[in-house]
Amino acid sequence: MRFVGVVVGLLCLTSVPAFADLRITRDHGGEVEKYKVKYKRVRDSGERVIIDGICNSACTLVLGIVPHNKICVTPRASLGFHEAYTVQNWPFKGKLASASGTRDLMSYYPEPVLDWIERKGGLTPKMKIVKNGPDLWAMLLPCPEEW
Repeated sequence: MRFVGVVVGLLCLTSVPAFADLRITRDHGGEVEKYKVKYKRVRDSGERVIIDGICNSACTLVLGIVPHNKICVTPRASLGFHEAYTVQNWPFKGKLASASGTRDLMSYYPEPVLDWIERKGGLTPKMKIVKNGPDLWAMLLPCPEEW
């Protein structure tokens, strides 16, 4: 009887899809290294990424890690870019700009993203946002309906 349970369990596992879409709806970013690990896992799994809302800061690393043909944007999508920083708690609490971190971020972005950032004056502490429209579509294709 135990053998039958194992066989049924294995059959159920094999009927599960190998991957699922990752839908980004409200991601304000975070630690860059964690996003690198996350998106490399997504890339390696073959998952598709649907940007269907806010993708700011470290979230935008998806653009340089997951293949372009595995990412699309909906009309609700927006991307936000700013220079990298570290959070400092001592001797004063605040954000400390990181030139090396900013260079690292920029090294991941594909050419259309770099072009847009350059046209907007480069990365600064202030968030620069691109929303649905020609600028965003130059970076990523709109999602086909079947996604």
